[in-house]
Amino acid sequence: METRILGTTEIDIKEAAQILLEGGLVAFPTETVYGLGANAMNDEAVSKVYKAKGRPSDNPMIVHIADSSQLIELTDKVTGDMKKLMDAFWPGPVTMVVPAKPEVPRVTTGGLDTVAVRMPDNEATLALIAKAGIPLAGPSANLSGHPSPTTASHVDDDLHGRIEAIIQGEPCKVGIESTVVDMTSETPMILRPGIVTKEQLSQVLGKEVGIDPAVLQRPDIYNNGGLLETDENFKPKSPGMKYKHYAPKAEMIIFEGEPEKVRLAMAEEKMNRVECGQTVGILLYDNENPEEAAHDFFAQLRAFDKKGVDVILAAALKEDGVGFAVMNRMFKSAGYNIREIE
Repeated sequence: METRILGTTEIDIKEAAQILLEGGLVAFPTETVYGLGANAMNDEAVSKVYKAKGRPSDNPMIVHIADSSQLIELTDKVTGDMKKLMDAFWPGPVTMVVPAKPEVPRVTTGGLDTVAVRMPDNEATLALIAKAGIPLAGPSANLSGHPSPTTASHVDDDLHGRIEAIIQGEPCKVGIESTVVDMTSETPMILRPGIVTKEQLSQVLGKEVGIDPAVLQRPDIYNNGGLLETDENFKPKSPGMKYKHYAPKAEMIIFEGEPEKVRLAMAEEKMNRVECGQTVGILLYDNENPEEAAHDFFAQLRAFDKKGVDVILAAALKEDGVGFAVMNRMFKSAGYNIREIE
C-alpha cells in the first residue's frame, strides 16, 4: 500500500473523507498528537486500525466528533456535568468517557459499554469529520508502544505503507494526549492526565474530580511483558491504563530528587556511559514551564531514536498540574526505570 501525503485544502479534505467512507485509514492532526482515523461506526474499518498499529484489541479508542450535537449519536445520556465540560473545553484536549449506545461497535470501545469522546481543536480535522459525516475512531497514529507522533513525518516513519493517507498539518501545539475523564459515575474520575488539569476540571464542575488509582501506581513493568496492569479481568476504560506506552528504542532512566543533586547524578551517569562507549541523550526541563516539556517530550524521544542513542537520562518534573501529566508519560516511556537521588 502506498501512503498518500495530503494537505489541508478543500480538495485534500474531500479525498480524505472519501477514503474514510470507503473503510480506509487516514492519519489526522490535532492539537494534542496525530490521530489515526477510521469510521468509528464501521467494525471492519476500526479493526484495520488495531492491525495497522499492532494495538491490543481490548485497548479502547477515543472517538472524535466535529460538533457537540454529535455526542447523542454515541450516547443516550448527556448530563449537566458533561455539558459543562463541553462548554468549557471543547474543541480542546478533554475526552469524556460516557455510556455507549448499542449501535457503537464494541471493537471501537475495546469491548466496553462505555465510549470515550472528544472534539479536537484543529480546523482541518474538524472539516474532515464534518465532510465525512461520521465520528472518527482516532488513537495516536503510531505503532503501538512507540512515542506518540506530533508531526506528519513522525506518522510516516511508523505507518508508511500501512494506511491510505496522512493529512499534513502543523506540528501539534500541545504535544501530549488529551485528559480523559470518566463521566459515568457521580464523581468524575481522571483516567489519563493531560494539559487540562484536575484543578481546572474541578473548578468548571464545581466539585472535586478524582484520579483513578491505576494512574497513580508505579508498577514494575520490566518483569511482566510490558503490562501496567496484570489482572486478567482488568478492562481499561482509557488508552494508557493497561499497556506500556511511549517507549523510545533506547534504555531510559528517570532521576528523581533535589534538582541540583539530580543534575550531578545525571552528569556522572553520562560520563560513565560515554566511557563505556555509549551515546547519551539528556532530557532537562524547567519545573516552572511544564507546558514546554509537554510540547517537546515525544518529539525529543523520536529525535533520540533517529540519532540512535543508547541511553536517555531524564530529570523528573514536579508531579503537580501539567507536570503530573508529563511525568505520567515519562514514567511509562522509561518503563518505570526510576533512580531516586538522596
